[in-house]
Amino acid sequence: MHKMNKDSLKVKKDGLFNKAKIRTMFFNRELSFLEFNKRVLLEARDKRHPLLERLKFLSIFSSNLDEFFMIRVAGLKRQAESGVVELSMDGLTPKEQLEEIRKKVLELYNLHEEIFLNEIMPELNNSGIFIHSYKELSEADKDYLKVFFCKEVLPLLTPRILDQAHPFPNLINRALNIIFVLKDKSNPSSPLLKNFVQLSDKVRRFVRLPGKNPSEYHFVLIEQVIKANRDLLFPGYEVISANSFRVTRDADIEIAEDEAEDLLSAISEQIKLRHWGTAVVRLEVSTRMDESLVKFLQEHLKIADEEVYKLNRPLKFPDFMELLSIDRRELKDKPFQTRIPPELLIPNKSIFECLSTSDILVHHPYDSFTNSVLRFIRSAAEDPNVLAIKITLYRVGKNAPIVDALMKAAENGKDVVAFVELKARFDEESNIGWAKELENRGVNVIYGVVGFKTHCKIALVIRKEANELKKYIHLSTGNYNSVTARIYTDIGLFTSNEDFAWDATHLFNLLTGYSKFTDWKKFIVAPINLKQRIVELIQREAEFSTPDNPGLIFVKMNSLAHEEVIKELYKASQKNVQIKLLVRGICCLVPGLKGLSENIEVRSILGRFLEHSRIFMFGNNGNPEVYLSSADWMTRNLHRRIELMYPVEDPKIKAQLIKILELYWTDNTKSWRLLSNGEYEKLKPISDEDEFSAQHYFLERIEQERKIGKFKIFSIPK
Repeated sequence: MHKMNKDSLKVKKDGLFNKAKIRTMFFNRELSFLEFNKRVLLEARDKRHPLLERLKFLSIFSSNLDEFFMIRVAGLKRQAESGVVELSMDGLTPKEQLEEIRKKVLELYNLHEEIFLNEIMPELNNSGIFIHSYKELSEADKDYLKVFFCKEVLPLLTPRILDQAHPFPNLINRALNIIFVLKDKSNPSSPLLKNFVQLSDKVRRFVRLPGKNPSEYHFVLIEQVIKANRDLLFPGYEVISANSFRVTRDADIEIAEDEAEDLLSAISEQIKLRHWGTAVVRLEVSTRMDESLVKFLQEHLKIADEEVYKLNRPLKFPDFMELLSIDRRELKDKPFQTRIPPELLIPNKSIFECLSTSDILVHHPYDSFTNSVLRFIRSAAEDPNVLAIKITLYRVGKNAPIVDALMKAAENGKDVVAFVELKARFDEESNIGWAKELENRGVNVIYGVVGFKTHCKIALVIRKEANELKKYIHLSTGNYNSVTARIYTDIGLFTSNEDFAWDATHLFNLLTGYSKFTDWKKFIVAPINLKQRIVELIQREAEFSTPDNPGLIFVKMNSLAHEEVIKELYKASQKNVQIKLLVRGICCLVPGLKGLSENIEVRSILGRFLEHSRIFMFGNNGNPEVYLSSADWMTRNLHRRIELMYPVEDPKIKAQLIKILELYWTDNTKSWRLLSNGEYEKLKPISDEDEFSAQHYFLERIEQERKIGKFKIFSIPK
């Protein structure tokens, strides 16, 4: 992390920051992300995870790094090349940030290789899962692979020669490539030729060898099979060398929305460019590649030495996620059955009758998404008294039952409005497909608010009851995605509260048309007033705080990277407010500095599930207020997205959410503490008996509830 000068941490006597030195009071956003990704990587070392789940963390680390280069590094590179000198929050230029990023990434690559080659691979072998080197195979295996290559692989390969008549090819973003150096056998004096083969996703990465023990799994990587059968690929040529490499391109889509006549078409075109038509920001090569070949690739890809990374393990590591399909249950997380909230299981009552009497909280993945959120939309689609459904869709995934329910509702004559965010990064293509399908099935699809991403998660159902229209609302910290609802932790709130209904109605009017509505009853909306309200809540806590009765701010979110909000937290800390921050990922705040942030502690929890819920609690002089939100405390969320924060007023639900926060803070096995130097240390239990994992606790609670046949309010373990 960026080193800090102690003198720069001094503050004026009146509690205001020394403006000349304030820039050094923050961690760098990009380096903080890399620290988060390091924690992901280190989960692969935790033997409390089953072996294949540890391999999964290695793959997730690589996927995260790919996206980091495609978006964050690409953006910094554009800034540096354009001569931008704007400093980051911690005072670094774009060029300086790129230099620091490279140092950290090289360290992480080495750690990744060490864990994979020296820890995971030997344990895979001991468990009967082998990834063989081709040269170690028997002749029988090689014969099998030769037949397999001819039948299943060769027809899908397209070698591309590079000479005066054939320019350097466009290389698809993140695809695996092999560069061959060839010599014409019939003309030994002719110059060497270069040829490319790009592996499409139609060619499976892992080839399983037959004839082995059925309880064992023996694989060979497809690139090794191709290299070994190069004589069939290039008959008449001697192959001097064959080396793998991979390029990463700038994938940040920028659309001038006010100039784009058709937003859907404009984004579709940008997605095509993302694959092969944008600048290269990283070149990954095998350590065995000759330096002259590396320079050759650099010259044609127009990248500098510092953008080249040499690796001593297989490239395109996210493909290793495929190995989780191996049928070895003992090497994977134990399956769990989700809970159905008892408030939704009242005999002979519809979900709307259940919701009409009280608010209902759901905590995914422990509470069933299918039997709560999906049931809510499906019931609305079938209920003859439901007149309309309105919903925001940010990331719904490829197989989206929520979308099927909306299309069914339209077929049944409901007025259905779906706000589909086309700019949801890396889900643009999926969302475009769903938007077209929804329109074809009679759903009124809204594509976007100009200049903003719509990130709030809300569904509104309007039902005719007696002589009035009754509104039912679902609000969530996460997406309407049935897949991620099993692997992300999120909080959902069902309500029929009239103030929430008023706000929901006007929020959709704001999203779907022109509205300058300001009379919000409960909703706090970004970019309108969310940042202002967060600052006010922090300032109020500082105002109430005394030495005998210190204030309390206790929050859980994904990222903290908003300069003004961090400054307010510093000021609150100086007023003796006790601040507990559960920040899973990026955190630019520096905790534990005397006179500045000594009352702030930051922890990050990583485990089986991705912590995604956002809960905010303010002590409020003994009358705590609790809020849920779709937004992290980041510049993009508070200024460039449509986001929601809303109070939880039901005393029982408020108590549940505070208990959830306390349970996470009690975690001493999957929790990391942020130090003032930017590194994280993992919390350790005093003894095995003292060991506590919040995620494990929630799973155990489901099992205990099943055994006793009812739900028990959970308590903090001693």
